[in-house]
Amino acid sequence: MATHVKRAFKYRFYPTDAQAAELSRTFGCVRKVYNMALAARTQAWARRERVNYNQTSAMLTAWKKTEDLAFLGEVSSVPLQQALRHLQVAFTHFFGKRAKYPRFKSRKKSRKSAEYTTSAFRFLGGELRLAKMSEPLAIVWSRPLPEGASPSTVTVSQDAAGRWFVSMLCEDPTVKPLPSTGTAVGIDAGLNHLVTLSTGEKITNPRHERADRIRLAKAQRELSRKAKGDGANRSKARRRVAKIHARIADRRRDGLHKLTTRLVRENQTLVIEDLTVRNMVRNRPLARAISDAAWRELRMMLEYKAAWYRRDLVVVDRFFPSSKLCSTCGTLQQKMPLNVREWTCETCGTTHDRDVNAAKNLLAVGLTVSVCGAGVRPQRSTPGGQSATKQKTSQREP
Repeated sequence: MATHVKRAFKYRFYPTDAQAAELSRTFGCVRKVYNMALAARTQAWARRERVNYNQTSAMLTAWKKTEDLAFLGEVSSVPLQQALRHLQVAFTHFFGKRAKYPRFKSRKKSRKSAEYTTSAFRFLGGELRLAKMSEPLAIVWSRPLPEGASPSTVTVSQDAAGRWFVSMLCEDPTVKPLPSTGTAVGIDAGLNHLVTLSTGEKITNPRHERADRIRLAKAQRELSRKAKGDGANRSKARRRVAKIHARIADRRRDGLHKLTTRLVRENQTLVIEDLTVRNMVRNRPLARAISDAAWRELRMMLEYKAAWYRRDLVVVDRFFPSSKLCSTCGTLQQKMPLNVREWTCETCGTTHDRDVNAAKNLLAVGLTVSVCGAGVRPQRSTPGGQSATKQKTSQREP
């Protein structure tokens, strides 16, 4: 079966002074239009009225004709329309009870980005030209686009460290289902080791945040000494902190990509545990280490890569006692504190490594769940819904 996978290829670029000024104005106008449309829809909501995208688009046309908002007509209209579409999607998720009420964008904290559709850019001969710009962007092509690829959407953004990025969305014909391997692996996430596999292999946790903690703490102390406001010295100090955070995030993301790609390529079935990271980071002694491990990002990568390459990803219920269950005889231990890394089963006498035993148990229950046909995404699509192992149990009830 033919697959059509859309991928976003992200590249860094270095704008000229004129391009940077034009993009900065566009970012500001996008934020202004989004906030004004959100305010209008919020006021209408208070009056028990519904305002849709078409109505906010008409509002945008009227705003451009006023003297105070005439500057909105000086930038490309496409990013402004896309901002209204994004707001419509946010309200759709809110009414569908999949997200909270949309929030206003902040000038200092919100992500600076602008989205261009095909009518507002031209990609020809490896050069990308955006609307309102006479020169192409100086893109660093760190990897080539798929042969014959034609971007359908281009998103330009600037991160907190001041780096400029362009993301091009296009179909990637090179993404095809991998040959079936017939192998399965259980994956237990941890802190001492990032993941432990049911094969006994342990992947070291690189702890990227800990490696740069001293530099980060020094930069944050310097930032705290600067007077609050829009001063140049505080802006420089804030950017130094942002660059360290960006370095940590880039290294972490690169390591996770390499790990997840390897796991997906080598195994037909992957079994992971449904961890509630949002609740786990409330544990103050472990919050920093859990955040640095990025379990949520690890799972997200496994999900979309498994879908790309036709692999089976099974997510086991979070309440399954994988660490306390003997993978040899099935005896359930009453207690298993975190400081216990090895333990011996009193029934069969088998000595277990805590993490390897948990990975083996996850693999066993995951294979059972996949055979029974239970869902593989517990607690995700419908909050409070049944998990995979609970569905398996309910099927056996008369």
